[in-house]
Amino acid sequence: MHETIRYVAIGDSFSEGIGDAGPAPLPGWTGRLASAMAAASDADVSYANLAVRGRLLAGVLDGQLDAALDLDPAPTLITFCAGGNDLLRPRFDVDALIGRVESAVDRVEARGARMALLSPADPSARLPLGSLINRRGDAWAGALGELARRRGLPFVDVSRDPHLRRAEFWSEDRLHMNATGHQRVADLALHAVLDGPAAADPASVHAGRTGFRAEARYYREYVLPWVGRRVTRRSSGDGRSATYPTWTPVA
Repeated sequence: MHETIRYVAIGDSFSEGIGDAGPAPLPGWTGRLASAMAAASDADVSYANLAVRGRLLAGVLDGQLDAALDLDPAPTLITFCAGGNDLLRPRFDVDALIGRVESAVDRVEARGARMALLSPADPSARLPLGSLINRRGDAWAGALGELARRRGLPFVDVSRDPHLRRAEFWSEDRLHMNATGHQRVADLALHAVLDGPAAADPASVHAGRTGFRAEARYYREYVLPWVGRRVTRRSSGDGRSATYPTWTPVA
């Protein structure tokens, strides 16, 4: 009898798959992970993705987790990756946030499912206020890793992967990974979740410096709209819903 894997992703834009424009049946690292699990095992794999861009951790745990646990039939695996939007806010309380995640782990385990944790991708290398983002991201990754260790959970430390800070893994907005970045995260997650092969170290690609005009265009097209949303308390995910809200069989 084939094993059955019912995998649902919850989170923000990273888990939604923003930035992945590559050829993949199911885009984003979560979809690529689902396809990889189907290819690497004899399991019957079904996939759902409830992640929505712009969501804070509270929105993920208050809304998406409930929806994930209410799926019929119930999930066997949930990946959680959130907090990246929280660390961009003025107030960032690691202890309060990790306490909420541990309560979510309790709920998932009580329902007989397994939860895997991922730290958010770290875009700080080429962003304004990058050093602050990096410090907060490092603290958040450490807290998630310690929780995973204590609870025996699969953990992928995307934030501190030695390769993923490089420019070739990121899309034009410098905030979301491109197809290459999403694929590497899927490879890392397959190793952690399904004991698949370790992800190979990617070859380094030299990225040239951007000129003044390119930098000005970047700030005009990406930074200023982001600042505008913060000032007006809007989110890029306002009015959006999940891309795969019900079970999708994975070929």
